Amino acid sequence: MDAIVHKHNAERGAVIPILQEVQATYGYIPPIAIDRIAKITGITNGEIYGTATFYNMFRLEPLGENLVKVCHGTACHLAGAERISESIAIEVGARAGETSPDGKFTIEQVACLGCCSSAPALMINEEIHGHLTPESVRKVLKKCKRKDGDGV
Repeated sequence: MDAIVHKHNAERGAVIPILQEVQATYGYIPPIAIDRIAKITGITNGEIYGTATFYNMFRLEPLGENLVKVCHGTACHLAGAERISESIAIEVGARAGETSPDGKFTIEQVACLGCCSSAPALMINEEIHGHLTPESVRKVLKKCKRKDGDGV
């Protein structure tokens, strides 16, 4: 981690690239990273934490095994995206911005997946699923759990 900070000359203006590289390395920004970045750069922990929480591209928690992006763009919203999100919450025990208790799924709400003709839609690990209903999304999630070796 120190090498990442020093690679950017430990400069105040390099906090975002440093955080990006830490996240690319670890999959998220662990608390120890904020402490190390602060110590090396002389920037306060609060400023670094503030930067990491201001931008929604940064994660302070590890991702689940499967990243589920639920589209809430106009077409998906009108086609029932909220019902899809509710179905996901019931099935996996997590809402947007959360990871399921079993660590299998991290849920994100996104503005658009670019597949409006398939609304409502979601993406699991880069695979699009469209024309969803609460029932079909539960089936997709159960299939994903089985694929991950969860049985059922």
